[in-house]
Amino acid sequence: MVKPAERVVQAAAASTGHEKPAGIPDALLVEMYRQMVLIRRFDRRCIGLQRAGRIGTYAPMEGQEACQVGVGLALRPQDFLFPTYRDSGAMMLHGMPMDKVLLFWNGRVEGYEIPEAVNVFPVAVPIATQLPHAAGAAWAAKLRGVDQVAVALFGDGASSEGDFHTAMNFAGVFHVPAVFVCQNNQYAISVPYRRQTASETIAQKAEAYGFEGIRIDGCDVIAVYRAVQAAIEKAAAGGGPTLVEALTYRYGAHTTSDDPTKYRKPEEVEEWRARDPIAKLGGQLREWGLWDDEAEEQLQQEVDSQVSTAIAAMESIEPVNPDDLFLHIYETPTPRLLKQRDALRAELAAKAQGGIAPWRS
Repeated sequence: MVKPAERVVQAAAASTGHEKPAGIPDALLVEMYRQMVLIRRFDRRCIGLQRAGRIGTYAPMEGQEACQVGVGLALRPQDFLFPTYRDSGAMMLHGMPMDKVLLFWNGRVEGYEIPEAVNVFPVAVPIATQLPHAAGAAWAAKLRGVDQVAVALFGDGASSEGDFHTAMNFAGVFHVPAVFVCQNNQYAISVPYRRQTASETIAQKAEAYGFEGIRIDGCDVIAVYRAVQAAIEKAAAGGGPTLVEALTYRYGAHTTSDDPTKYRKPEEVEEWRARDPIAKLGGQLREWGLWDDEAEEQLQQEVDSQVSTAIAAMESIEPVNPDDLFLHIYETPTPRLLKQRDALRAELAAKAQGGIAPWRS
């Protein structure tokens, strides 16, 4: 049952030795590295922005760059991506502008506006709710005869939710063109993998639903790219869904509101940092004669500039309209919602005049 997954891990390990992997152009190998560096810089800047009060709570992804880039580059333009709140990297690779992603983290409704022709579903904050959506979208593509695969990202904690099982069952029964990619970063917030499931792997859960599950090294961007690309090709050819479990790790907190030192040891983090996906591929590129110090320096300047430009764009828009909090909930606002809106308006008006809202006096 687990053997196919183990074979993939072994194959991935073999592809990351001293020999350059076959079948992947040099330009793509370099692009994988460039995108991982960009995403890490974006991630670190976002944490700084949150600490400075310039964006809201943020979910760091440092350590998971290989999953983000491997999936993002494997997607075809017409495929649909269903992300979680930790998947900004994959979203940007699939066409979501960086400043739009920042607007989401800034708490702006504009961050939920997906540009025309960008096949990215709005960020799912509730755990696993995007998985039934992905299964449904894949079914719709099948019924319509459209060459489109739905690719959903989720964490290991999501595999313990009912929506996960609903989506897997539906995808298996209706043999839909979907790829479910679990980024198993070992923790569901503070709950370690061993405390949330007795299954040896998440990949093996696919067998219960009648389709293939594979387990790969999520710190190896080449392995992630190959596995997801193959799963997409299979789904597009009518081969049905695949569950891909990518073993990875987040170095930082679940979000900027928690403290990971409360639930894991520094030695564990350092052990995973020794497998860092960026350091690994960067070293390999140099070994293969595809990268050097000059290219690295130029890249660092480019990613700095790109992220800074996006932050400036995010902060250049007009101040938020407090009424946005009450829009987009019901087509016709309920009386209670209108009462809440009016109360907020009164409080803000009172504060603007240096006073307090009437009901607080």
